[in-house]
Amino acid sequence: MLARVLASALALAATTRAEAAPGYGGWNLIWADTFDGAAGASVNGANWNIITGLQVNDEVQTYTTSNQNLQLSGGATVQIVPRKDSSGAWTSARIESKYTFTPPAGTQTMAEALIRFGDNAVANKQGIWPAFWLLGNSIRNGVAWPACGEIDVLETVNGILTGHGTIHCDVYPGGACNEPTGIGGAVGIADQSWHAWRVVWDRRASTWTGETITWFLDGAQFFQVSGATVNSQSVWNSLAADPVYFILNVAVGGDWPGPPNSATLDGYGSMMEVGYVAQYLAS
Repeated sequence: MLARVLASALALAATTRAEAAPGYGGWNLIWADTFDGAAGASVNGANWNIITGLQVNDEVQTYTTSNQNLQLSGGATVQIVPRKDSSGAWTSARIESKYTFTPPAGTQTMAEALIRFGDNAVANKQGIWPAFWLLGNSIRNGVAWPACGEIDVLETVNGILTGHGTIHCDVYPGGACNEPTGIGGAVGIADQSWHAWRVVWDRRASTWTGETITWFLDGAQFFQVSGATVNSQSVWNSLAADPVYFILNVAVGGDWPGPPNSATLDGYGSMMEVGYVAQYLAS
């Protein structure tokens, strides 16, 4: 037991990295969480809802509030750690921000998170599905998915070093976003270490069709959609002109990655660790 505790403590210490939300020229920081607090503590309850009892996408995990699945590192990061118990049942965590924001017309809005993944080998991550994304706040008021709008800033599956950025919208199946696939782009990731994932809403165009949402990895653009992409102003508004909130989670299994297998490892090596989540407005 002592060896296990020491190993966990060493894994914790080795992976943490304190990081303030950065300042950028031409941008004003509006909101951020930098996950300060004691090691093993939970996230700030004023900022986040910890989600339990949610089963979607044929995922196999149970979301919990346990600090075995969700904890501050003590180094100004949060760690979402999938776990498998002796019976083979998986647990993990999902948090959703209480904070919402609406990208205003006539300017640019940026959302960004600093993220790393645990260092288990790709071969040991079948079924692991970490994500940083946003949902339209209307889903909290009875609007169904995907009409509420969804912007996936980053998803990876099965440990593969490819990041996916996607929008989901309109109706299921089919519709303006070709559900359930969505409209997306992908980018290679150099390694499992720290990288900044960003989306920018640009609503400076004279018409809604010229407005854009653009995805960046470490400041380099890898995907973009515009109002013309979805070709419906009401649908575009659900993505670019209505309130949204942040989500961080690590799912296990599901329609996209498929189920974990006998080689899938749990614990810190399969976690997602986040240094900050931040929202900015152009100055």
